[in-house]
Amino acid sequence: MVDLKGQYEKIQKEVDEAVINVIRSTAFINGPEVKSFASELENYLGVKNVIPCANGTDALQIAMMALDLQPGDEVITACFTYVATAEVIALLKLKPVLVDVNPDTFDIDIDQLKSAITSKTKAIVPVHLFGQCANMEAIIEIAKEHNLYVIEDTAQAIGADYTFSNGTKKKAGTIGTIGCTSFFPSKNLGCFGDGGAIFCEDDELAKKIRMVANHGQSVQYVHNTVGVNSRLDSIQAAILRIKLRHLDTYNEARLVAANYYSSELAGINELQTPVISDKSTHVFHQYTLKCKGIDRDALRTFLTEREIPCMIYYPIPLHHQEAYKQENASDKDFAVTLDLCKNVISLPIHTEMTRESQDIIINGIKEFFKK
Repeated sequence: MVDLKGQYEKIQKEVDEAVINVIRSTAFINGPEVKSFASELENYLGVKNVIPCANGTDALQIAMMALDLQPGDEVITACFTYVATAEVIALLKLKPVLVDVNPDTFDIDIDQLKSAITSKTKAIVPVHLFGQCANMEAIIEIAKEHNLYVIEDTAQAIGADYTFSNGTKKKAGTIGTIGCTSFFPSKNLGCFGDGGAIFCEDDELAKKIRMVANHGQSVQYVHNTVGVNSRLDSIQAAILRIKLRHLDTYNEARLVAANYYSSELAGINELQTPVISDKSTHVFHQYTLKCKGIDRDALRTFLTEREIPCMIYYPIPLHHQEAYKQENASDKDFAVTLDLCKNVISLPIHTEMTRESQDIIINGIKEFFKK
């Protein structure tokens, strides 16, 4: 689904030198590379504070801890997403409140979001799924009306731009109260292991986030709050500094590949190619088709038998997962999510794609529909 080896080979000299320099310096934890990466990412995103951490899941957890959310508080998020989004809510003894998504852009349904708000609601976690932003203008308006925090899960959309109705543009993850991302190797900006970061405009809140991520201490051995141990190591930061310089080029390559898929598959009525929001650019962390009136699993089997990679994101909705089943939740409340779980299929998309490799995938799909 991704070609990390091909991507590495293009920047091998820079990466190898950066890694060796960290090893020679022996500044493995919170060294100069971590501080430099945080500063450079702040400049790229246009945000005052970037706090690196160990992974994207930690980023979400630390954000919620820093906001002093209490057990029993309700946090609303999308039902159609990776489990980590709901996982951290439940881990902190908060109550995940799942709502359905839009059938075309797959982002959180604004009407259902409004209906899910109660006196116990404290935060909204919009997921910028597959590479484009949720409807942040509407979400921010709702949050202001009800005095709610907004924690953006931008693990799949770093580099995407959101445009407000007044023409103002902001990067994904910099719009809400806090933004969270992952640097898992397959992400658009990925390291060579685990990594994550938290974005925040408010300096006082950023100070609290830094404390939570560092055992709850502001100075060594003085613990002001309950915290965790979550750090981005210097080697990963050094690699991310190099890859950040290429991020816009990487995202452009993904867009070119996505546009070629969409143009070549446009004539197949049984497939819906990705719908791009008019408010957000799309950085195509995934290229996801929606099957219409055909057996998605038969298509997956057909492609797999011909050694054409494909994946299902995500096959089981969160409200069907044993750990996240909700009292009184009904499938009719998640009709779109259920439809997507049964009908979406993602094709390989990455920075090193060639027309030749895409043509193999496209011809395989076309062959399926000639049966």
